[in-house]
Amino acid sequence: MTSTGNLKSLWTLEGWALEPEPSTFKFAPTKKWSNKDMDPVPQSQRTWTTWNYVAYWISDATNTASWELASSMIAVGLSWRQALPAIAVGHLIIGTVMVLNGTIGARLHVAFPVITRSSFGFWFSYFAVISRIILSCFWFAIQTYVGSECMYQMLKAIWPSTARIPNHLPESAGITTVGMMSYFLFWLLQLPFLLVSPQRIRHLFVLKAALVPATWLAILIWALRRAPPSVSLNVQHSTLSGSAESWAWLSALNSALGIYATLAVNIPDFTRYAKNERAQYVQIAIIPVAFTLAGFCGMAVATASEVLYGTVIWDPLQLIDRWDSRAASFFAAFSFALATLGTNISANSLSAANDMTVLLPRWINIRRGQVICSLIGGWALCPWLILSSAPGFLTFMSSYTVFLGPFAALMAVDYWIVHRGKVDVPAMYEPHGRYRYWNGINWRAAVALLFSVTPSLPGLAASINTSLKVGNTTELFDIGWLYGVSLVQSVLKKHSLRPHAFQFFLAGFLYWGLSLLFPAKETYVDEVDLGEGSVDESDSKEEDKGA
Repeated sequence: MTSTGNLKSLWTLEGWALEPEPSTFKFAPTKKWSNKDMDPVPQSQRTWTTWNYVAYWISDATNTASWELASSMIAVGLSWRQALPAIAVGHLIIGTVMVLNGTIGARLHVAFPVITRSSFGFWFSYFAVISRIILSCFWFAIQTYVGSECMYQMLKAIWPSTARIPNHLPESAGITTVGMMSYFLFWLLQLPFLLVSPQRIRHLFVLKAALVPATWLAILIWALRRAPPSVSLNVQHSTLSGSAESWAWLSALNSALGIYATLAVNIPDFTRYAKNERAQYVQIAIIPVAFTLAGFCGMAVATASEVLYGTVIWDPLQLIDRWDSRAASFFAAFSFALATLGTNISANSLSAANDMTVLLPRWINIRRGQVICSLIGGWALCPWLILSSAPGFLTFMSSYTVFLGPFAALMAVDYWIVHRGKVDVPAMYEPHGRYRYWNGINWRAAVALLFSVTPSLPGLAASINTSLKVGNTTELFDIGWLYGVSLVQSVLKKHSLRPHAFQFFLAGFLYWGLSLLFPAKETYVDEVDLGEGSVDESDSKEEDKGA
């Protein structure tokens, strides 16, 4: 076809269809159920080593949200001595779940949306996939807005007159002219990185892991020299006691869990590229260490700001805004911009893209999925309006993560306990195959999800509309991931404890119990079937070709 013909074809739907790759998974009944990016990753593209996962998590730990994590804990009345253990314990739990679900990806070499079919059922898995897409696009929008604030500080450091640019937008716009300019520039900055294949994007995480922590350490040393935070840290004691203190600590623990609860679900999207399953075991150690140090850094600098400026400044960009040194402001803002960019790709755009490939395999690959995420999240959702005038929607989306604990539990329990690692990968690509369950729905997973999430919904409603009175159920919502139903309430009452357990464990326990009582025998296999040989290695030598 001539170049003119190729150009004309772009105006037709068929012209955007992905060309079938010789390597497309041959167990899929037709090409419409898979594409190269959905296929099990061939050996030549399993390039992530242990150090790549170390860099990945150091990269993800150094972001604005991690810096500010302790602020929510101090705000509810905890001391820093209580806040740091909450951060450490929360991320130790997350690290454990990361390894459990990450090993599935490292063994089977397939992504989260494909893996969920074995536990949710072929069609019910789309509920988890679509939920993850919605969350990814939403948080891509919010993170892009955070990045725009970093961009503004960089522009102001280069051209101080940036702060004096007149605003030509109405107040109802929710953003100023210079804010929109900064937002567009940061959104544009992200685009080239969205086109890089997952195999090569790991180099960005290595770069970020080298530059950002060094900058944060420099800021910490500056704070220690200018205003030793030990003075202000020592005077911050807990203002709570008894059960109020216990629930506040659990709520803080939930905050720590909530930051990366999304990745605990779709970590197979990244571990499927591991050289071997051992390469990703390091997550259980690096995650709590990296996030606890990041939290301490933010806490120490924030408390030092009280001595320097007379008020606690938890937002590092607001701290940078007060500096006189333009060079220091630029490089510090640049580090936070790089931190936000890396996190937005790893936690949001790549996750959304992997999920979108499953929705429309013939039309969407990872590269196109990331661009779609950037358009939906970057512009259709208008994050500046959400942050300025839609607090209820913001709260709702933040709280939507109550589903993620059960999602992660169902995946882990199904693979490790119910099927004991013996799964049929080719059948995950067959809508009428082994994992069809009942009309494509594994009702055991649906029931477990229903009973583990429903009790938190009144608290979710009350968080959106504070005029609603729902009693003590708000406490179940406050601890989100940590909600459960006690089976031994009498023992708890005897010891004056309030009944709680892990929502993660509740969903997993219910699913395991139902699978034990009503086994789906058609899904059991004697040996794991990876479908080896179904992917043509000779057509997959170039890492990012067709990605």
